[in-house]
Amino acid sequence: MAYTLRGRLETRLAATLTPLLAAGVLALFLREWWPLALAALMVGVGVALDVAVYHRALSYQAGWLALPLGALELALVMALVWLAGVPAPLDAALAFYAGSWLLAQVLGHAVFPLARLTYAEDGGELGRAGPILAAAVLAFVAFAGGTAWGTRPPTVHLDAGVHRGPLLLDEAQRIVGERGTVVQGGIVITANDVTVRGVTVMGGTNGIEIESAENVLLDDVTIVDAVEDGIHARQSSITVRDCLVWRLRGELSQGIDISFSSARPPSLIEGCTVVGGAEGIATYMTHAMVRDNKVLGTTQRGISLNEMSMGSVEDNDVHDALGIGIYCGDYSHCEIAGNHVSGTRPDVASQVRSRGGYGIVALYGSTATLDDNELVRNAEDVAAFINSRIVRE
Repeated sequence: MAYTLRGRLETRLAATLTPLLAAGVLALFLREWWPLALAALMVGVGVALDVAVYHRALSYQAGWLALPLGALELALVMALVWLAGVPAPLDAALAFYAGSWLLAQVLGHAVFPLARLTYAEDGGELGRAGPILAAAVLAFVAFAGGTAWGTRPPTVHLDAGVHRGPLLLDEAQRIVGERGTVVQGGIVITANDVTVRGVTVMGGTNGIEIESAENVLLDDVTIVDAVEDGIHARQSSITVRDCLVWRLRGELSQGIDISFSSARPPSLIEGCTVVGGAEGIATYMTHAMVRDNKVLGTTQRGISLNEMSMGSVEDNDVHDALGIGIYCGDYSHCEIAGNHVSGTRPDVASQVRSRGGYGIVALYGSTATLDDNELVRNAEDVAAFINSRIVRE
């Protein structure tokens, strides 16, 4: 089909009206802005390519080109999502784009030609309806963008140096530290939509404590000298990225502990390093993904999903754990894939069989599905105890 520039733009904008409305509904339902941000980026990329590339390079656009052009736009949109830091889950973002793209193909190849019999001859122009639909799309984008900008949480910048805590965050906000920012005495988060970035936390009963909150992001935080847990989350949904937890002071301390959160959206722990503690990363009654982390020198278990947790443990490095490297226990269902577990030592003092230095253990009614894990220099490799099972893929 030979599109005019006006036809390209009207067809593009008319096809995006429904996805934009769907993104608005989804944003209200999730209480997050990423669906609208994603939809706006899709519109922006498409319009920019229509004006700068497609109109100049494709005087005639064959139907089969829809697939490679769609792939190009997807790559550009996802690159912008990453560069802009839009917190869109990858699977949800891909599903939203795929649905929007399929709808655009149905509209462009079936609905618009039937609704306007001269659609092809007019180069994709929609007549009187075209400017109205285009204006509606642009007005919706402007309204949604203005609302998102006006209601965004405030940003608080902490200067370099020591700030006395504990610091209580009971309203939505973003805390951003400069290089050398230290909070002494801990941080307590009790509100939704809180971000803490670039901060070192020293001391405190728990380094960072999250209670009954959702959409909490901890990014590039360092936790030192916590008495109990480094990061301690209860009935919460959190994302933890690129953290460092070390020098835990309690015999039963855990580096990162997310518990009693099965009624909340899934949590993500990614790119963290945990040194020491009884358990490096632990979940209890929680849906979580634990990936690309390093856990070193724990005294009970390196990474554990406990008490009816559901989730995945992927591409982690677990070294020098005492007793168990990766643990799936108490009726949990665990996907354990692509991990490197090495140097797990038997806990001779415990006299518990399951703590015999196993790289991976499933215990007490649990199911662990294993795929492509690398187990090196552990006292034992894999075992299931007390009505548990190991499934290998």
